[in-house]
Amino acid sequence: MERTKGTAALEKAFDLLEAIGLSADGLEPQQLNAQVNLPRATFYRLLGLLIDRGMIRRDSTGKRYRLGFRYLEMVRGAWLEPDLVAAASFELRSLRDLTGETTYLAVRDGEHVLSLERCDGAHSNRSAAAMGQRKPMHCTGQGKAILSAIAEIERRDLLKRIQLERLTPLTITDRARLLTELEVTRTRGYAIDDEEIVLGIRCVAAPIIDAAGQVRGALSIAGPAYRLTRKRLDLLGPEVAASAQRVGSQLTVRQVSNTPDVLQPIDDRWAFLGGFPRWSGREKCLYWVDRLAPAVYRYTCEGTEKIFRPEHPVIGMELTADGQFIALEHEYLFVSEGRVRSRGKWGFGMPTCICSDPQGRIWAAIRMGSGQWKVGEVHRDGTLASQWQFNEAITALSWDPHRAQLFALAADSGTLFRLDSTSQVRRFATLPKGSGLLSGLAVDEQGNVWTALSDGWSIVKFDRDGNIEQMLGVPVASPTDLCFGGNDGTTLYITSSRQAVSRHALKTAPWSGTVMCTPVDSRGAPATVTRGPV
Repeated sequence: MERTKGTAALEKAFDLLEAIGLSADGLEPQQLNAQVNLPRATFYRLLGLLIDRGMIRRDSTGKRYRLGFRYLEMVRGAWLEPDLVAAASFELRSLRDLTGETTYLAVRDGEHVLSLERCDGAHSNRSAAAMGQRKPMHCTGQGKAILSAIAEIERRDLLKRIQLERLTPLTITDRARLLTELEVTRTRGYAIDDEEIVLGIRCVAAPIIDAAGQVRGALSIAGPAYRLTRKRLDLLGPEVAASAQRVGSQLTVRQVSNTPDVLQPIDDRWAFLGGFPRWSGREKCLYWVDRLAPAVYRYTCEGTEKIFRPEHPVIGMELTADGQFIALEHEYLFVSEGRVRSRGKWGFGMPTCICSDPQGRIWAAIRMGSGQWKVGEVHRDGTLASQWQFNEAITALSWDPHRAQLFALAADSGTLFRLDSTSQVRRFATLPKGSGLLSGLAVDEQGNVWTALSDGWSIVKFDRDGNIEQMLGVPVASPTDLCFGGNDGTTLYITSSRQAVSRHALKTAPWSGTVMCTPVDSRGAPATVTRGPV
């Protein structure tokens, strides 16, 4: 009996939510109760409960009830597509302004499509499908657009499960005919709903496909059939397809990760200014440096040990066949088993950063007297064979071993450069200072470039075209450098800084200064074994 009462109360609450949600202008109490027909005491008790939970709210006049912001947060969180809605908003308005008709953004929901966003048309007689409404795929423009763009095996499997219900005399219920229609849709780039779900309503839609080829949703225009003639639909189809393509091109950030349960410190050892993480494929361990309180550390599954203490701040570190190559302000060291085996002098002043190329040669960036910066190969006699010139400081270098190109980072301007064998310097990507200070570089096997955002609490991944593909949130303000490692190269190791973190900030970011690791969906090679200057 209690369960029946509870179920009845839930049904009444849902009736209230549904009535308010279907009213674009909200409802006054009398209008609302006229629809749900509840006893006065029950009506106001449920209203009070829903208001307390944030599911509904009073408008600014206090006379009408509308859906609450908590409800909207839950709907938005359920789809995790804020980038899709944001990217599509401009195109939805543009298509509405172009046609005067209502435009929609929809996503796939299992065997249905669901409306995420709508931009109402200019006419009083217009399409007004409810937000959040689930519709069949086989008889809607949005559904057919999505079906046409997914992989053939997935499409055929989906069509086997979908019940081709006839909703109007024009609904396609023959699977062979529907497959033919989808092939035509895929070829021309847009789908047409010719009064197939509602008589008197036509629709033209196009799939939204992101940079990875994933179908993310569909854009559509819908309106009365007498305004949207077949001829007009064929004229509007390419416009909708172009809009959908522009939306898809903006969806390069496909994943924003903040996974404290996955990203963890490797242990409780911390540095004032961590940097230069290098994974040894031969030893299956991680080397890293505290640059400010100079020390080189070695991490294995058994823990972290300090293996060498330089006398001066460390500018860079690479691995050798039997130890480490360590760059200091005025000299470089070859270290093995914690001892200096040999050393050499820089013949060109102090480098700002170094890296090793796939052949094991050392490359460095230096500042010239004229305010110019040069990047080149370091020779055994301490000279630099300059190959590229810059008008700003270069603070990190990293080779793409599979494509024979070098990436250089200019932290002051937030710019990444791509350098090739022709001595040309090409701007690869730029981030505003508000994003954080670019720090450290790593290149994965696919040619994607990763860098840390110091004071930005993030790691950013750029695709091969220089577009932001992924942001990884980290629980420290200043990540400083990163590398790939682990047995299969799919673990990302991240060093960080504790130097400028206040005592108060440490309560928010207690892992500051530690080395953290997290699994990623990219693979990177172990550190190159360098021979030093040759």
